[in-house]
Amino acid sequence: MSESSLKQKVARLRQAYAPHEYRPLGGYLAAMGTYAGVTATIAGLVRATGRPVPDRPATADVVLLAIATHKLSRLLSKDAVTSPLRAPFTRYDHPIGSGEVMEQVRDSGSPTRHAIGELLSCPFCLAVWVATGLTGGLVLAPRLTRLVATALTAVAASDFLQMGYAVAQQAAEGGHHKD
Repeated sequence: MSESSLKQKVARLRQAYAPHEYRPLGGYLAAMGTYAGVTATIAGLVRATGRPVPDRPATADVVLLAIATHKLSRLLSKDAVTSPLRAPFTRYDHPIGSGEVMEQVRDSGSPTRHAIGELLSCPFCLAVWVATGLTGGLVLAPRLTRLVATALTAVAASDFLQMGYAVAQQAAEGGHHKD
């Protein structure tokens, strides 16, 4: 199959998949390939170091990693302070409260740039990568990973307490916010 024939087939597939919207399928393939490479690298490191993989992770580790994954995913994808990491791939749209911002993916540029923008601005999408990294860390460097995950979990708990405090304060003031 010639290169031009392959490009034509890919173009037809892209058009058939999403005729009225731009979907960067090539960028998604690149992201999936990168994820597979990262996962294979972690597995290779586990094998090379001879680290034991648990038959079943401890419930406490699952809970710790779940909360840490949530917090780190939101921190990387929505926090105003981390917006410089996303800026090459997204555009600021508006604040969404609690120090977070809504951003739009940049449509200009390569399909890979677009896919990275979607990944970096979506906490649900980014959570897969974060959970993979933390899980790999739990096998390769369990003490450090638990320490980092504990800090992220403490920040997540603090966020919920801050929000609860703000709601309670508004309720005590009769729902009116004073400046």
